[in-house]
Amino acid sequence: MIEADNKRRWSVGELARATGLTVRTLHHYDQIGLLTPHERTASGHRRYTEHDLRRLYRIRALSALGLSLDEIASVLADQDDELTALHTLLTAQLHDLTAQATRINELRTRIDGLLQRITARQMPSPDQFMSTLELITVYETYFTQEQRDQLAQRRTALGTEAIEAAKHEWAALVEELLPHVAANTPTDDPQVADLIARYQTLGARFHPPAEQGEQTAAAARQMWQDNSTELAARLPWPPDRMIALVEYVNRARQP
Repeated sequence: MIEADNKRRWSVGELARATGLTVRTLHHYDQIGLLTPHERTASGHRRYTEHDLRRLYRIRALSALGLSLDEIASVLADQDDELTALHTLLTAQLHDLTAQATRINELRTRIDGLLQRITARQMPSPDQFMSTLELITVYETYFTQEQRDQLAQRRTALGTEAIEAAKHEWAALVEELLPHVAANTPTDDPQVADLIARYQTLGARFHPPAEQGEQTAAAARQMWQDNSTELAARLPWPPDRMIALVEYVNRARQP
C-alpha cells in the first residue's frame, strides 16, 4: 500500500484480498470501464484511491441487490452527487438486509419448533415435514418475494403477543360464524354483518397498508381458492365447514 499526500492507495492485490474479490474480477471491472483506478505507478501498476474504494462499495452493493453489471454502470453514470447516491444505496441495502433478517427469524422459529419436539423425544412425522414443505411451496407460488417480505415485516411489527391474541380472536369468530353458515343466515343480517366485518378487519391486520395490502390480500384469496381442500385440512375444524365459511364471507364482500 502506497502513502501519497496523506491519502491511502491500494494495489489491485491488496484491494482483492480486502474485499474478497479476485484480481481477475477487478481487472474485468477496469476493462469494461466500471471501476478504473484513478492512478498508476511509473511502471504502470494500478493504484486504487479512496474514491475508487467508495465506487467499488456501490458496485458490490448494487450487485447484491440483483442488478447486472450493465445496469450498475447505468446507475452509477446517472449519479452525480456521491453523498446522496450513497445515502439512497445504503437505505436500500439496509431495507434488504432487514427483510433477510426477518426471513431468517421465521426459519429459525420453524427449526426451533422442530428441535423442541426432537429434544422432547418426539420425532416429527413425515406428514408434518411434508405438510410444512407443501405450505412453503404454496406460499412461494402465490406471493412474490417482495410480498413475502412485506407480510413477514408486518408480522414482526405486530409482535408475538398480538399475533397470538389475533389467533384466539379469529378462532372465536369462526365458532360464532359457523352456525350462521350452516343455517345460511343472510349475510346482511346485523349480527352476521358485524361478525364478518370483525373477521375481515382482523385479517387486514396481517397485510401491509394501502395498495400493497390489497395485492397481498388478493394473492391470499387466490391461494385459498386454488388450494382450499389442502389448507382447510390443516385447520382444527372440518374442512368442508371451513371452505363453506370462506365462501360465505366472500359472498358478503360482493355488492
